[in-house]
Amino acid sequence: MMLPNTSKFALFLFLLLSSASWAHSKTPTLDSFSQCLSDNTEILIPFSKAFVTPNNSTFLPTLQSTAQNLRYLTPSVPKPEFIFTPLLDSHVQAAVICSKQLGIHLRVRSGGHDYEALSYVSQTETPFIIVDLAKLRSVNIDIEDNSAWVQAGASIGEVYYRIAEKSKTHGYPAGLCTSLGVGGHITGGAYGTMMRKYGLGADNVIDARIVDVSGRIHNRESMGEDLFWAIRGGGGASFGVILWWKIKLVPVPSTVTVFSVVKTLEQGATKLLHRYQQVAATELDEDLFIRVIIQPTVIDTKSGNKTVATIYQAQFLGGVDRLLDVMGTSFPELGLTRKDCTQTSWLKSVMFIAGYPSGTPPEVLLQGKSTFKNYFKAKSDFVKDPIPESALEGLWKRLFEQASPLVIFNPYGGMMSKISESEIPFPHRKGVLFKIQYLTTWQNKDEDEAEHMDWIRKLYNYMAPYVTMFPRQAYVNYRDLDLGINKKSNTSFIEASAWGNRYFKDNFNKLIKIKTKVDPDNFFRHEQSIPPLPLPLRTSSTTVR
Repeated sequence: MMLPNTSKFALFLFLLLSSASWAHSKTPTLDSFSQCLSDNTEILIPFSKAFVTPNNSTFLPTLQSTAQNLRYLTPSVPKPEFIFTPLLDSHVQAAVICSKQLGIHLRVRSGGHDYEALSYVSQTETPFIIVDLAKLRSVNIDIEDNSAWVQAGASIGEVYYRIAEKSKTHGYPAGLCTSLGVGGHITGGAYGTMMRKYGLGADNVIDARIVDVSGRIHNRESMGEDLFWAIRGGGGASFGVILWWKIKLVPVPSTVTVFSVVKTLEQGATKLLHRYQQVAATELDEDLFIRVIIQPTVIDTKSGNKTVATIYQAQFLGGVDRLLDVMGTSFPELGLTRKDCTQTSWLKSVMFIAGYPSGTPPEVLLQGKSTFKNYFKAKSDFVKDPIPESALEGLWKRLFEQASPLVIFNPYGGMMSKISESEIPFPHRKGVLFKIQYLTTWQNKDEDEAEHMDWIRKLYNYMAPYVTMFPRQAYVNYRDLDLGINKKSNTSFIEASAWGNRYFKDNFNKLIKIKTKVDPDNFFRHEQSIPPLPLPLRTSSTTVR
């Protein structure tokens, strides 16, 4: 509903006068945008609170607030014309309407964890603006209904905290890193320590609210099952702006057990990791999640001699006695003992996996702050057959070439093998033993970025014979622009298949058809967004099956 003309004028006057400092930082783009906002929302928006521009002292702190990849915060990286922080759902609607009317390119940020910074940097289109959902972070828990409505700007750690606040025997199977923004996290699948028991976060979504290209808000019923399918794992920012997710809560025991066991090369790490690959997905109880964090470590500071440390980090949905029975039967090679284990609550087990020191108050989760800020580049793979010991030894050799590399094996199997590849767009299911994440990190902006990029690309090439092929699969929430990018104003669905088939396999074709149906003019776009079909290929070919 539009405002009466007198109300519009009064609102526009309020917007202009709400902050003296604001008037000095306005731009022609912002002038037009502010006028449009006043025409399309009934809620007063104090600009001094909702907008920051590059001339404002809070601009860089706001831009950097949730961004975790420092590579994209350097002075040479393109910056937005301004950052708009909506306070209500209707503000997001107005932002979409105004961006479309004025031809201003839009990026939407919920948590800022995207590896290639696609939610707050545009390297293909200028000018652009950021709509930052940081103030839209309500979490409404309904224990009786085993569900929760969560706003897109909340962190997954806040969700975990609010669930535990209401119940010690409910949880949600999503991310390991607690500062992930819920909005984007679930759009990519959202894996976590309970995925082998309950599937992904996206597998446990039962409704959503999304702003479409026309600025309308839809729920599951009004958006239709095709779009609801696409947004749960089809990647962020291709179909609209997620405002809320309705998630399904799952049962967790009151006692959960965690452990972290380190094995070095001198302790037989190579043979042990080979054995891990054989059992982690197919033989271990689905209540047990064991990931392996692999990194070189110095064993002699004088000589600089290094070894490789493999850290077996686990969460078990149950007590230590049953865990020891499970490990004794299925993975005795690790040599797990009772003293390695800690019994705790589900919430504190989440904090353990996230790397918080023992004794950290759970309230830290409400801050939504990232514990990982580095310059980094990441890549991913999926594995269906155990990597031979000889290939692991080649991996160790390459890890020694870098100062701070990191490789993580995350196990699949269990429920992940029981859900169809086409149930949602996330296709990495039956037959996958584990996912690999590769990272090269550095802390000094003066380090040679090209050297790090060259190293990880060579490592990726080395691993090619040991991972999935045709396509070589990748995880969409570990965005990797090395796989290809869309061209400005000329997105080719054929070229996009280079990365689309890796992220989504055969589901990519269905995602293209849904995109063509709901956003044919490609308003919601970024370097790896789902492209629509070109005009000559539309009509009957856009029917979704």
